[in-house]
Amino acid sequence: MAYDLDEKMVIGVSSRALFDLTAENEIFERRGLEEYCRYQVEHEQEILKPGPGFQLIRSLLKLNERCGGKELVEVIIMSRNSPDTSLRVFNAISHYDLPITRSVLVSGASLAPYLAAFHTDLFLSAYEDDVQSAVDSGIAAGIICTERTPQVIPMPTSQIRIAFDGDAVIFGDQSERIFQERGLLAFEENEKLHAKEPLDAGPFARFLKKLSDLQRSLGTENCPLRTALVTSRSAPAHERVIRTMRAWNVRVDEAFFLGGLNKHDVLKAFGAQIFFDDQSGHTLSASRSVPAARVPCRNGGDVCRLMKAAHS
Repeated sequence: MAYDLDEKMVIGVSSRALFDLTAENEIFERRGLEEYCRYQVEHEQEILKPGPGFQLIRSLLKLNERCGGKELVEVIIMSRNSPDTSLRVFNAISHYDLPITRSVLVSGASLAPYLAAFHTDLFLSAYEDDVQSAVDSGIAAGIICTERTPQVIPMPTSQIRIAFDGDAVIFGDQSERIFQERGLLAFEENEKLHAKEPLDAGPFARFLKKLSDLQRSLGTENCPLRTALVTSRSAPAHERVIRTMRAWNVRVDEAFFLGGLNKHDVLKAFGAQIFFDDQSGHTLSASRSVPAARVPCRNGGDVCRLMKAAHS
């Protein structure tokens, strides 16, 4: 019988998201593909350091051990590396004793066509075009911050902590567009008027629902998985958010309605192993202390970003 991914949470992670390949990427950008390939082969036995997504991936894989070997989570390496240059990555996987056995290696081609084939629930990569294609296809995906990745310090893996922005991440971006185009007062008036109407689902709605279902299966007492909503919304725009998650039957353990306050300190206090937001200013600020990933706008991301820049 073929191996079945349907009942598992499938995480696709690129080599740059899992390991620190900053120096190697600079070689690729400055000297080209041939020099990059030569460097990787020559340094195959040098173990890569953990990257921005390492703690999250390691913690998620630990869930399988907690459940007596029942495989709740499947992690697949999805890399633009060629098979020939990938041995260094697999040596690092072995060194850190990560139970990752499956991979997609495409030698520079786009990874997007393979995400659905592997039933991917979440995709983490440093390549914006792959992430944009994933989001456009309805798959939760984030461009992981590598610019200011905090030094990875060994953390307890007993609890996984994942934080999300609201609008344009968990929810659709309709309300955020009103804010960007017409200002705060118009946004708040719209949210009060539609407080009892659930918001549209955003690119991470399905992933959050799967996390919530996983929490229920693990039990509410001492659950190893904890989620947080960290949003710039505040009263009176909070009610629609709460009612939406109630309508979706989705669990969020903590919620922070910050009213425009900086998210950095809250995320640090929460101890997020990753934070997803649609605005680069928020993810770059957060990445000083916690791993962060930017979620591009669904369908026509360039237009959305230009609109935001024009109103910033």
